[in-house]
Amino acid sequence: MYKLMLIEDDALLGELIQDHLERYGYVVNQPVSFTNIVEEFTRLQPDLVLLDINLPYYDGYYLCRSIRKQSTVPILITSARSQELDQIMAIELGADDYITKPFTFEMLQSKVKATLRRVYGEYAIKESSNTCIGALCLEANTLTITYDEKKRELSKNEYKLLKKLMDQHDSFVSREELIEEVWDSVTFVDDNTLTVNMTRIKSKLAELGIEDAIRSKRGAGYMFYSTAVAED
Repeated sequence: MYKLMLIEDDALLGELIQDHLERYGYVVNQPVSFTNIVEEFTRLQPDLVLLDINLPYYDGYYLCRSIRKQSTVPILITSARSQELDQIMAIELGADDYITKPFTFEMLQSKVKATLRRVYGEYAIKESSNTCIGALCLEANTLTITYDEKKRELSKNEYKLLKKLMDQHDSFVSREELIEEVWDSVTFVDDNTLTVNMTRIKSKLAELGIEDAIRSKRGAGYMFYSTAVAED
């Protein structure tokens, strides 16, 4: 039975979300006070966090960053803010997905179910070996990538996307295939979410000294060029 932490300051909406998710067998906890949410998270140790952005005392961005400092628990942002910049910021701070209000309870439940399945269930990362191309190694157990004695940490989503590309290096992988690899469904995922994650991966590769390893082509998707590593 999965334990969820719902951080929503609209009391009526929070109650409706809690009632709906509990029908599916989840244990849903809402914070007693919005002044000690991080402390409550530490005490509760939930399996997933549903986090609004517009909150009293501390906004969702601050809380997302604070939670990420101590945990890799999946975080789903639920917000009425629909601007692309808001979604980019949330993902940059470590959120796993962004759900724009208003949403149906059925879609929210589908997102929760898919995320839990991806992180803890049948689609969870189970590899114990590393994926390497030349001196570049993707480490499954630590979710890190190493090259030339340098190391960078990856989120679960970044790990899955990069592994998919490295496994199929020198061949284009479609955007749809990459989205399904990480989020299970193309229907409920904003295409920009993939773009933001790919930009973060490219940035981390560049920090390791690897330039232009991942390239995109309109209508074809993304490709990991093994020669970019070999040439370095």
